[in-house]
Formats: sequence, structure tokens, C-alpha cells
Amino acid sequence: MAKTIQEINEKIRKGQVVVVDAEEVIEIVAEKGAKKAAQEVDVVTTGTFGPMCSSGAFLNTGHTKPRCKFARAWLNNVSVYAGLAAVDVYIGATELPVGDPANSVFPGKFEYGGGHVIEDLVAGKDVELRVEAYPTDCYPRKEVRSRICLKDLNQAVLTNPRNVYQNYNVAVNRDAKRVLYTYMGLLQPNMGNANYCSAGQLSPLLNDPLYRTIGLGTRIFLGGGVGYVWWEGTQHAPAVARSPKGAPLAPAGTLAVCGDLKGMNSRWIQGVSLVGYGVSLAVGVGIPIPILDEETMRYCSVSDADLVAPIVDYSTDYPQCIPGNLGTVSYKELKSGKITVKGKVIPTAGLSSYARAKEIAVVLKDWIRKGEFLLTQPVSPLPGLESGQKFKPFVERPPV
Repeated sequence: MAKTIQEINEKIRKGQVVVVDAEEVIEIVAEKGAKKAAQEVDVVTTGTFGPMCSSGAFLNTGHTKPRCKFARAWLNNVSVYAGLAAVDVYIGATELPVGDPANSVFPGKFEYGGGHVIEDLVAGKDVELRVEAYPTDCYPRKEVRSRICLKDLNQAVLTNPRNVYQNYNVAVNRDAKRVLYTYMGLLQPNMGNANYCSAGQLSPLLNDPLYRTIGLGTRIFLGGGVGYVWWEGTQHAPAVARSPKGAPLAPAGTLAVCGDLKGMNSRWIQGVSLVGYGVSLAVGVGIPIPILDEETMRYCSVSDADLVAPIVDYSTDYPQCIPGNLGTVSYKELKSGKITVKGKVIPTAGLSSYARAKEIAVVLKDWIRKGEFLLTQPVSPLPGLESGQKFKPFVERPPV
């Protein structure tokens, strides 16, 4: 028997909803079967927490007296984009402070950047605003230097163009001698370790692999508050090889998400320093999957043993855009602490936190049970397999 999101929301309002997380549902389906489980369960909650570099925030500081049209601006010495309206700026998670040595002394420490500024704001800390401007008749002020905090801003909107990657690479280093410092962490030579970044069976888009319930307008847990999916994420590429159950065998779909920064918590929004690479922002995201029918439930019952990721060499193949991989490995194997690649046993480590992902799924489950979080009907689906949308590399052309 099929359900609708409206019917599930009515159950939430009446306190009659049955909601479990994506870890719990695996055992329920194993015991009762997908058909029976779909009849009994209304919502499955998912979660993920890890570095999501394509993140940032739009901030509106309010007008100064006299007025000022920001031309260049910095927060805690981190450059923010001011090419918007007079007092609107955008801070990117990977932006570095002015004068940061970056990798000039390799490997750089990257101790502070845009992601840390966003975390400081969410934590309620003051940050320094510095502005340079050219005067106009309506905006005569030429500079500003002040402290600001989140509660004093008119708006602060976390606006992330690409989060919640649907599967990702397992990174290894085949170089015989050189240590690699990457966005996937430190990689020891001669395949001395393997790093991955996914919550596996708890990950949102791995529980809705064909985007049947997640689309534009989907309400989500974002950074400890409420957010929404506002578009497909950049590099959204659903047309990859998939398992018989629909799970992608390589990086595939992504989401563009946004939410009110003022409603978030610094436990779920944290600046990240990646030695030798740069700065980022760890973001907590949880998405409820409405169980509309038996098929939805089958997808939600996916386990780490069912999900595989490609093993990619980051010494040559990844930086040089050489296609292919060194094989695939299941998330069950990755989470065991070791995998075997080309006959070699390699220790593994995850950049994302499964424990935090589970916590997000449990918090979201609690919100729904208490009637504090209703589901939304997407106004438009994400581009799916039928779109044929694949990742497009940069096309180099002669400069103008």
C-alpha cells in the first residue's frame, strides 16, 4: 500500500508516526521483509558529518552610519566576496587569511580560514570586520573597522553549492617514497594507508540512490538547525555505473543546501585544517526518507556490505585525471580498519564521522517523533539517471 508525504505528515502531527534511522531499518527489513516493513515504518532518517569544502555563507551586516558600499572586506583577516549589494558579503569555507603562507613552507599548517570564521560566528564569538570602499553620493563612507557577531546580523544564510556527495573515492598513494598531503588527508607512500569519506549505510543519498524522495525543497537537518535542498549540487553526475540495487559505484549525485546560520550549532558546523592542503568546513546533514512504498524501503535497507567505493591512486591518477581505479571495496571492509589492495593489506581511516552521522539521524528521528519537524514534498526532482548527466571536465581553450 503506497503512502503520501501528506499522509505521513498527518501521522507526525497526531504523534502516530513510526520513524527509525537508517541503521535500525536494516535489521527490521532482514526480519520482516521490505513489504511488511514498508507498511509499518513511515520515515527513515539518515545522517552524515564530514568536510564539505563547497560551503559558505551569505551575510548582511546592516548599514553603517554614514552608509558604506563595501568594495573589499575581511572577517578575522579572511577575505570575503563583496561584489554584491552594499552590505552583503559571501564567505567561502576554503578562503585563507591575508598573508597566510599557505604551502610556501611545505607542508603548510592552514590553522585558520573561512570555515573557522563560520564556526566562530555560529559559536557566538565576535569576529573583526574590516572594509575598504570607494565613496559615492549615497554611500560616502570609505572604511569600516568593527566587531560583529551572528546575533547582530540581519541575515546569515549557510549556502553550500555542493554537499552530501553520493559515494566517494577511497584514496591511496602508490608513490614509493613521497608522502602526499591531500583533501583526503595524509597519504603514506607505497599504499601505507587508505582514507575514505562517507557514512556508508547512514549516508542520505545512498539511502535514496535514484532521488525518488529528495529534490528541490526537501527539508533537512543542516548544521544542527533546519535547512533545505535548493538545487542539484555542483558536479551532480548521476549517470555512473551502479549496482543491481541502484547504488552508485563511483562519486555521483550531490546536493546544494541552505539554511539559517542563526539556528545552527557549532557542534555540527566546524572549521577543518588539512595539513599541506588547506581549510574546509565540516557540516552535519541529515535527511528524512519518507517510506512511500516497498521500493523506497528496499533502497533504505542498504547496508555497508552492499555499498562499494572505488580505490583511487592520488599520486598520479587523480591529479592527472587518469580514468580507472585499483578496484572497489565495501564500506563494511573499510570500517573494519583494513582492506587488501593488489595483494597488500592496508589500514583504513574515515574523514567523516560515523558516530556523528548516527547522532544526527537519532536527533532528526527525535524531532519527527515530537512533531517538531514535518516532511516536504519536493517541488522538482533532482536530475536522475534518465538525464544522462555526467561529470564534465574543464575544456581548455586559447585565452581571449
